[in-house]
Amino acid sequence: MLTVTSVNVNGLRAAARKGFVEWLAATSADVLCLQEVRAEPHQLPEEVREPQGWHVVHAPAAAKGRAGVSLYTRREPDAVRVGFGSTEFDVSGRYVEADLPGVTVASLYLPSGQVGTERQDEKYCFMDEFLAYLKELRVRAAAEGREVVVCGDWNIAHHEADLKNWRANTKNAGFLPEERAWLSRVLDAEDGGYVDVMRALHPEVEGPYTWWSYRGRAFDNDSGWRIDLAVATPGLARRAVKGFVERAASHEERWSDHAPVTVVYEG
Repeated sequence: MLTVTSVNVNGLRAAARKGFVEWLAATSADVLCLQEVRAEPHQLPEEVREPQGWHVVHAPAAAKGRAGVSLYTRREPDAVRVGFGSTEFDVSGRYVEADLPGVTVASLYLPSGQVGTERQDEKYCFMDEFLAYLKELRVRAAAEGREVVVCGDWNIAHHEADLKNWRANTKNAGFLPEERAWLSRVLDAEDGGYVDVMRALHPEVEGPYTWWSYRGRAFDNDSGWRIDLAVATPGLARRAVKGFVERAASHEERWSDHAPVTVVYEG
């Protein structure tokens, strides 16, 4: 069995003070993908920088206090790569991958964007480059007899079932037609060739949501978005036997505005 968990920690130093350390000690995951770490490794408490029993790679952003992704694996990876060969984005703390026996696991923090600003242009540039890389990665992995799963905050809700208030968000970043069409390409068997594992496991449900704004009573009302995805090659997706969102019991017990997303795969 292989258990992979992904979570946007919304600042790992803050999450560590709010309960992440205790959660990490209790998790049964074999691989943990973190996004929005927002810290250099030396700024992190030792218990999250290099926790006992884990092999860790941190990929901070060149821009201090922004983005940042990390990968924690129970066994030492055969290889680790930071970035995906992009001149613009490889120092932006948005992608790291590791080769484990039979599978490449990656942590992704796709730009959030903002309509009418340079941030949205940046998002589209990233998407264009990243889709080309995803295809290349799938082909390369297949040639090596390896599956792929890219976990993380994709910052796009694909369908109406993936966010509570979809009607009010049709012109907002994260649910724009162009963004949704791009994600459809990633998940098209004839194009990107990947599978949205949680949606495959839960095909007829609203959500399950993974992010709730801190504003208002979004969490209490379960007015969320499903933007944290496990996107896998078909062979691995078929081996998924269970997937769930580790939603906190109450607003007060949250240590991030996102919840961990966990998928269990048969060996």
